[in-house]
Amino acid sequence: MKSKKKVLIALVFAVIALIVLINVKTGNGKSLEVATEAAQKRDLVEKVSATGEIKPKKNINISTDVAGKILKILVQEGDIVHGGQLLIKIDSAIYEANADRDQEIISSSQADLVSQEANLKKARQYLERRRQLYDEGLIAKELYEDAVIQHEIAQANRQANLHRIEQARASLKSTSDAIRKTSIVSPIDGIVTSLKVEEGEVAIIGTMNNPGTVLMTIADLSVMEAEVLVDETDVVKVRLGKRAEVTVDAIPGQVMPGKVTEVGNSAIVSSSGATSSESKDFKTVITLESPPLTLKPGFSATADVIIEEKKGVLAVPIAALVILERDDAKKKGAKIEREGVFVAEKGRSVFREVKKGIAGDMYIEITAGLKESDAVVTGPFAMLKKLKDGDRIKSSKNKK
Repeated sequence: MKSKKKVLIALVFAVIALIVLINVKTGNGKSLEVATEAAQKRDLVEKVSATGEIKPKKNINISTDVAGKILKILVQEGDIVHGGQLLIKIDSAIYEANADRDQEIISSSQADLVSQEANLKKARQYLERRRQLYDEGLIAKELYEDAVIQHEIAQANRQANLHRIEQARASLKSTSDAIRKTSIVSPIDGIVTSLKVEEGEVAIIGTMNNPGTVLMTIADLSVMEAEVLVDETDVVKVRLGKRAEVTVDAIPGQVMPGKVTEVGNSAIVSSSGATSSESKDFKTVITLESPPLTLKPGFSATADVIIEEKKGVLAVPIAALVILERDDAKKKGAKIEREGVFVAEKGRSVFREVKKGIAGDMYIEITAGLKESDAVVTGPFAMLKKLKDGDRIKSSKNKK
């Protein structure tokens, strides 16, 4: 009796196991609910986004070439200035005094030169007479040599005076240049964006170890740029002349077109001492076309560099892409990754390996592996992560 009962129990478990196996193999299990979207042709724009700030193309720090007390500041921050316009007047009294001294030396030396020219002429004539008398044997050699020495002295005095005049003229030229530099003028047309000194302060000349006093900053706002930092993974796509769209937080809703005019060749060194394992950024400059008058240096900017544009290409949502692994037939234990999408076919998920093209904000181009109207599984994300080829699915279409 016990033996028959054991056999009956074994048969029941076998039947249950058989039913489960049949359900698994025939797909009569519970269907997974997924969202699908038809692959269709779209217009795609691949962009590289980066952030930075607005800067003028010409941004000049005005400093002084002469030291002195600032007597007068003739502009204020925000003033529009023109090339050659007087900005700051530095005390020139000491330089004017030096110029007067040099001019006095020149005048005095020139007056002495008249007398020295006469003495030299007289010494030359005296030497000629003594030479004739000596040649005729009428005077001793010592008298002739005395005349030669007097002529050389007169000549040396004249030459020394000429040298003193040249030195004074050179000093006067330098001093006059210093006087001219006490009147600081604008080198360009622009706007005063920063004024860093006040009347009464002493302006200091820059040296090798000291940059000196920066008096003010003048910017040419007619040509504005967005200087942004592009990640190392994206900078390889950015090329000179690429079109870009720039927005600033201070002017919401306005997109400013521009072109890439500079791409850095070396990474920006982080002031925080970034390690070599951290991501690097490269400076990229975008010159804006017709920037608005309300745009100011220092505004935070976001730039989208247009890498490539395509119209009417087959595309699917980027979120639909998945990566599956399979065994490598050539290397035992190794895996090969396959990138593709799941397509809903007759209530089942079918994995399709695809080739990609450009990527837009939400969609990516598919160049091979799909055809138009294929129902691509787009989510939910958690479901895509565990979905397998051949799973039974129940789809709901996304209308986009």
